[in-house]
Amino acid sequence: MEAAVRKAGSDSGCSTLLPQIEHIAVPKGRWQYADPARAIGRAIGSPSAVTTLATVGVLQQSLIGDACRRIAEGEIESALVVGGDAGYRLLRARLSGVDCSDSQQDTAPDIELKPHEELRHPSELRVGLKMPVGLYAIMESAFRAASGLSVDAHRDRIAGLYSRFSEIAEANPHAWRRHAISAKEIRDASDRNPMQAFPYTKLLCSSWNVDQAAALLFCSIGKAHALGIPEHRWIYPVASTESNNMVPVSARAQLHRCPGAWIAGSAALEAAGITSAALDHVELYSCFPLAVETYAAELGIETGRDLTVTGGMSFAGGPYNNYVLQSTCRMVEKLREDRARKQVAIKGTSDDTTIGRPHFGLVSSVSGVLTKQGFGLWSDVPGPEGFVFADCSDAVKRATETRPVVESYFGLGNIVGCTVLHEGTRPAHAVVLAEIEGGRRTLATTHEAQVMAQFEREEHCGTTVRLDGDGQFSFSDA
Repeated sequence: MEAAVRKAGSDSGCSTLLPQIEHIAVPKGRWQYADPARAIGRAIGSPSAVTTLATVGVLQQSLIGDACRRIAEGEIESALVVGGDAGYRLLRARLSGVDCSDSQQDTAPDIELKPHEELRHPSELRVGLKMPVGLYAIMESAFRAASGLSVDAHRDRIAGLYSRFSEIAEANPHAWRRHAISAKEIRDASDRNPMQAFPYTKLLCSSWNVDQAAALLFCSIGKAHALGIPEHRWIYPVASTESNNMVPVSARAQLHRCPGAWIAGSAALEAAGITSAALDHVELYSCFPLAVETYAAELGIETGRDLTVTGGMSFAGGPYNNYVLQSTCRMVEKLREDRARKQVAIKGTSDDTTIGRPHFGLVSSVSGVLTKQGFGLWSDVPGPEGFVFADCSDAVKRATETRPVVESYFGLGNIVGCTVLHEGTRPAHAVVLAEIEGGRRTLATTHEAQVMAQFEREEHCGTTVRLDGDGQFSFSDA
């Protein structure tokens, strides 16, 4: 993280900014540091900077938005948001039998941000949905059914989407995996690409065993001028919007929808007076394909355009609780390239009347299991209203329908989402989220091999099942 900060200082063209940083925020990684921002501040000559540590469950975009808001409101003139993780180091240490410990700190952060509520419903944990992959796969099945695609056609589509992501990662100098992978390799399970939760193979999941860090430096325009930071390095935050309304997956009335993405995303675009069609670059959070698909659908992003500038979390790398910083750094590079091309065209007296237009890049953020939604809108010119921050949580809460969830039920239910969880190279058990009488929901499982095989061949959302009152299900003849 310290190395990333020093590179950011050098990249700005003014390393003397680092000793003047007033606020440092860090999202928690897999490390055990108590107050990493303090150690970083001391290392760069800003020991008195206010420090913030955000635990898992806090949107990474929230740290970026908070830094920009503080500067826009005149509270401070400079801020640093930095994060990183060393998952590959941890993996190699485990495989080698080497102890891997972190340095100890005796300080606490000035500000610690934590989520206000539990992210999971107890019923989800009861049926083995301990990791996000299973819950995302259940929502993926609902999205597939709502899209009217067959199981095979849907698998082909998400594999093709991620194959294109791997091509983008190949051209990204910061990516962890820099080689293109075919859709077939991504779609089909293999020894090196095992199925995790149908239809997600390993290559359709975020890759967190990476050693990566990123740092973003922010300062007021007055401070930038005073320090002589060259304007061709400047990129402007137009808006930071977020929703912190939290609903467990099993309680969401529409599993294929994400009201928070629609409301918060639209608020970000409205700050610039544009629609998604005017975006030059898009970076949709890509922990699993469902996150990409729902955000694109909610924002009306046209089919066929590239939805990442990094290559996504499977290929560019998804360091634990830090990816949005990585993707925002890459977005800054892309917008700087746009500005440079624009300046060349203007100097060449181009006849294109649109050549001097603003360029925009949208970076999305997810926390939990598509539980919280955030957006950062960036441009090579200032926003028409300056910087806009919007917490859309109340509006999202009003727009979000929920269903009560019960531990178990005896009788008939209708499947609204399903998956097959795998362990190693074998299917372990199938899970269904079923709608029951009174508009309620319940989760149930089966270990029947025939049922698991059917779930991986045919669509079962909408199918009636018999629930035995003890958390198991079977197909009903009714």
